[in-house]
Amino acid sequence: QVQLVESGGGLVQTGDSLRLSCAVSGRTMRGLTMAWFRQAPGKEREFVAAIKWNGLTIQYADSVKGRFTISRDNAKNTVYLQMDRLKPEDTAAYYCSADGSIINSAMRLSSQYAYWGQGTQVTVSS
Repeated sequence: QVQLVESGGGLVQTGDSLRLSCAVSGRTMRGLTMAWFRQAPGKEREFVAAIKWNGLTIQYADSVKGRFTISRDNAKNTVYLQMDRLKPEDTAAYYCSADGSIINSAMRLSSQYAYWGQGTQVTVSS
């Protein structure tokens, strides 16, 4: 059973940085496509970033491109989301997700991911 545990959320001010971590247990992270999604109150869950198992394919939502960086350390079974120049509109619960067989064109679709963490809250004050 694959388990994902996020950490690193918190309350910050506009322009600050945060780094989220997602620890994978139950199997090796090798072979898994990893992604971050977020959901703000009253809104649908939205794609943030995704990275293929070998790190060679990375995708970002337009709203975070240039500010957020997704990375992974397969040896540590951990994926990261470095968030810089945070804005109030980045406020949301951030979820880590994983799956073993996702084609590049489907990496942004939450329906493609079988495994999900419980989420970590990020709040950006203005």
